Amino acid sequence: MGRLFGTDGVRGVANADLTAELALGLSVAAAHVLGEAGTFEGHRPTAVVGRDPRASGEFLEAAVVAGLASAGVDVLRVGVLPTPAVAYLTGALGADLGVMLSASHNAMPDNGIKFFARGGHKLADELEDKIEAVYEQHRTGAPWERPTGAGVGRVRSYDEGFDRYVAHLIGVLPNRLDGLKIVLDEAHGAAAHVSPEAFARAGAEIVTIGAEPDGLNINDGCGSTHLDLLKRAVVEHGADLGIAHDGDADRCLAVDADGNEIDGDQILAVLALAMREAGHLRGNTVVATVMSNLGFKLAMEAEGVELVQTAVGDRYVLESMKEHGYALGGEQSGHVIVLDHATTGDGTLTGLMLAARVAATGKSLAELAGVMSRLPQVLVNVKDVDKSRVATSGELAAAVAEAERELGSTGRVLLRPSGTEPLVRVMVEAADIEQARSVAGRLADVVKSALG
Repeated sequence: MGRLFGTDGVRGVANADLTAELALGLSVAAAHVLGEAGTFEGHRPTAVVGRDPRASGEFLEAAVVAGLASAGVDVLRVGVLPTPAVAYLTGALGADLGVMLSASHNAMPDNGIKFFARGGHKLADELEDKIEAVYEQHRTGAPWERPTGAGVGRVRSYDEGFDRYVAHLIGVLPNRLDGLKIVLDEAHGAAAHVSPEAFARAGAEIVTIGAEPDGLNINDGCGSTHLDLLKRAVVEHGADLGIAHDGDADRCLAVDADGNEIDGDQILAVLALAMREAGHLRGNTVVATVMSNLGFKLAMEAEGVELVQTAVGDRYVLESMKEHGYALGGEQSGHVIVLDHATTGDGTLTGLMLAARVAATGKSLAELAGVMSRLPQVLVNVKDVDKSRVATSGELAAAVAEAERELGSTGRVLLRPSGTEPLVRVMVEAADIEQARSVAGRLADVVKSALG
C-alpha cells in the first residue's frame, strides 16, 4: 500500500478512494497512536470534529465520529467550519486531537481527512506514519482494543464554536475596518458564514458572493482558484478590495480596487512590513517556500527583511517557523500563517489583517502590494504521468539543466510532484513572459514523454 498521507492529510475521491471504512479505521488508528504517545494519559480524551459543506462530508463525518467514539474518545461536533477554526478550537478547548474533513480547493467529488494534535498543530510525518501502520495492521487482521460500557466515547454538538472562533478573529485585529467596502468570495465553502460575520463585526461594509453552499457547488467557478467573479464584483461594486477563500478557508488571495490579483507573495510582503513596523516580525524574518516568486525575494532583500525558504507545503513553512521562533510565513497560493494567532494557515484571519493594513495606512491595496514586482511566472500542471519518477529521470534532468542554462541568472525552473493530486507541476520564471512560456511548454512536453 502506498503512503496514504500526502502533504495535507489523506485525500481522494469520496466513496471511491476515501471510503467510510477508511475514514473510520484511520480515526481509530489516530486515537490509538496519539494515546500511545502519551496524549491521553490520565484523562478521558476529547476530539473536535469539523467539516466543509461537501455532501460526502456528511457520511465521512459520521464514520470519523463513530471511529473515535468506538475508541473511547469523546467527540465535539462543530459542524461546518473552516480548517483553521477546527485547529483553533482544538487548542482553545484543550482537546487531545482535532479532525477536519475537507479537500480544500479540490473539486466537489474529492474529500480528505486532516488530523490535528493537542494544541491544534498538524501531525509530524512520524505520527502520520504510525497512524498508517496501525491502520494497516488492523486492516490485515490485528484486532483493535475496544472499550465497552461506560468506556465508549460520547458525542455532542458544540454549537458555540462559531461565535468563539469569530470572537478570536476580531480580538487579534490591530485596528477596525470602518470605511472599507470589501467583496468576499467564500467559494461556497466552509467560511460562507464565518467570514462575512467576522468582516462585518470588524466594521467593514461587505458584499458576498459564493456564499450559498449546497453541498455540491464548493469551489465551482468561484473562490481562490477562480478569481474572475471576484475581480468583476470588486469593480462593479466600487469596492476597496476583494478577498477570496478556498473550500476550507485556510488560504486567502485578494483583488485590488481595479480588479488586479494580489497573490500570497504580495500579501506576505504587505504583512511582513506591517508586522515589522509593529515590532512583531520576530527575527526580522519571513518564511516562504521555493515556489515563491523571485520578485518576493528581491523585495524582501530591498526592505532588509530576511527570507527563509522551505519545501512546498504550509506544514514545512510551519515547521521552520516553530523551530526558529519566526512569526510570519506562507505560500504564494495564499496559505499565510501568523503564528502568534493561529497554528495553521487561516484565510479569514489573513484577509482581516490585510484589510486592517489598508484601513490603518489609508493606502490602497495596490499601493501597498507595490512593494514587490512579480517576475513573469508560468505554471503548467502535467497530468496522467508517473510523478514518483520526477527525481530519477535522466531525460528530465537533462531538460531542466538545459532550461537553466538558457535562463541564466534572470530566471529559474522548478519541477514538483503534487502532494495532493496525480500530476507534476512545472514552474518557470523569467524576465520575459514569452520566454517563460516557451521554456515551460518544452519542459511540460518532456515530462509527458519521460514520465507518461
